[in-house]
Amino acid sequence: MARADTAAKALLAQFGVDEPPVDPGQLAEKLGVLVVPQEMTDDVSGMLLRRGEQKVIGVNQAHVEARQRFTVAHELGHLLLHRGRPLILDTQTRVNLRDTVSSKATDREEIEANRFAAALLAPEVMVRREVRQAQFQTVEDLVERLADRFGVSHTAMNFRLMNLGIISDPR
Repeated sequence: MARADTAAKALLAQFGVDEPPVDPGQLAEKLGVLVVPQEMTDDVSGMLLRRGEQKVIGVNQAHVEARQRFTVAHELGHLLLHRGRPLILDTQTRVNLRDTVSSKATDREEIEANRFAAALLAPEVMVRREVRQAQFQTVEDLVERLADRFGVSHTAMNFRLMNLGIISDPR
């Protein structure tokens, strides 16, 4: 199991989360992280700021709810898995931005944060349980039902099901 999957599973266990939809904002709060919806350019989904014990996740308030949830989960992945990069403001602060580059997942840390977010929002054990219980006619129907149940986009659920080997082709 990859480090991102293990970290997501541990976070869910730590707070006793065993049913979808997982609320990443609530998990952030329990970790002492302030989540702040704010205006951002459309190509920036969110950011993580760390300064000493202070931790803030900024999330683009103009994005749809499913994307905001994924962004918060992604930034939690950075918080738990990565040190962050220094950014010089008035004081030294570490920041991770989720933008169009991170969406393409070409950077190792971004790939890992995306994997963490997927494992947090759609944990394998919950997804497999829901698939067993779901009544559906087509793969598209399954993706739609699970996306709604887990509070993620159809695209995110499609990738999650492919990565778990439940479906073989993108829908």
